Amino acid sequence: MKTKTIFLAFFLISFHFYPQSTPEGWYKGNLHTHSLWSDGDDFPEMIIDWYKENGYQFVAISDHNTIADKEKWVFVNSKTAIGNAFTNYLKRFDKWVETVQRGDSVFVKLKTFYEYKSLMYDAGKFLVIASEEVTAKFEDKHVHINVTNIQSEIQPQQGNSVVEVMQKTLNLVTQQRALSNAPVFAHINHPNFGYSIKAEDMMKLNGERFFEVYNGHPLVHNEGDENHIGTEEIWDLVNVSYFKQKKPLLLGLATDDSHNYHKISPKLSNPGRGWVMVNADSLTTGKIITSLEKGNFYATSGVIIKTTRVDDKSYRLEIRGEEGVNYKIYFYGYQTGHENVREVATFDGNIGEYFFSKKDLFVRAKIISDKIKQNPYKAGEVEQAWTQPFLISFQTDN
Repeated sequence: MKTKTIFLAFFLISFHFYPQSTPEGWYKGNLHTHSLWSDGDDFPEMIIDWYKENGYQFVAISDHNTIADKEKWVFVNSKTAIGNAFTNYLKRFDKWVETVQRGDSVFVKLKTFYEYKSLMYDAGKFLVIASEEVTAKFEDKHVHINVTNIQSEIQPQQGNSVVEVMQKTLNLVTQQRALSNAPVFAHINHPNFGYSIKAEDMMKLNGERFFEVYNGHPLVHNEGDENHIGTEEIWDLVNVSYFKQKKPLLLGLATDDSHNYHKISPKLSNPGRGWVMVNADSLTTGKIITSLEKGNFYATSGVIIKTTRVDDKSYRLEIRGEEGVNYKIYFYGYQTGHENVREVATFDGNIGEYFFSKKDLFVRAKIISDKIKQNPYKAGEVEQAWTQPFLISFQTDN
């Protein structure tokens, strides 16, 4: 008589060492930030200062189509935000600031990436990571791709479709990584900005591992509308396609996409709205990127995960709860016999534990609180968090 046994084999793209994670191993960071080098309204040093003071351990200033390596001067117009920015900049950094006066006009020199990194970097405590938002268009569609730890500037690409523009950019990132032997990676920004990038477009890509499931800019439509799906549904549809194509699963980031630092408003793109929490061995660019690429992180707009545990039977989450705040933990899975990702379990409170089914192919989690964000991108926004999907393979031995 043959006995049929079923066993669980994990191919962990994410949560590789979450069960052994420690508070000291978590690092908070933002990978999408703008300064006066493009369309932000403050100096890089002041922006980095803000992130340092607000509990972050790393930031990437990702200005449009520049890596801040040339000479650039900006006019100090007292009637705009830069006037206030300059006053604060001069007060904070004093002799570091370089200015020239031409008649009645004052111009200030922007420090290059390597200059402001040398000033603001603090070994073991704070990282400043090189980045560029490669900003292109196809017809009226916006194609924005961030390149983190970029080694040399990448020009915006042209093509005959949104997919071609994205793929050309991704190919250049892959090429730069190979030539430089540095951990350079790309992520697709705000697909619903102008509803420019569809799930079907992302399904056709090769080499894409990251996208923004949450972006704090008020114009990016994270939730979609009556005619367009939200970024979470895009995420799940793309991952079903990637699973069928045997591609690595797409991982979801939360970012600020901050531009505005002097006025707080839901109508402006302020800092502090979305970030990633990365579990890494140490605070170095290489270690942070390695953990991101393994999926050892979660994306959040405020909810903090206390512990996670994944074993051969279940997936358990515990939230670092706040007094008077209620939480719902949702587990979403892609299972055999179903076309799309679906909700497989829901828990009220700070703890949720999902016991695996032999039908599970990949699983992720989402936490929603009833706490209103202090600085939302829209009225009524509550704090949330998203864990990364991981693959589960059930096999039989006859």
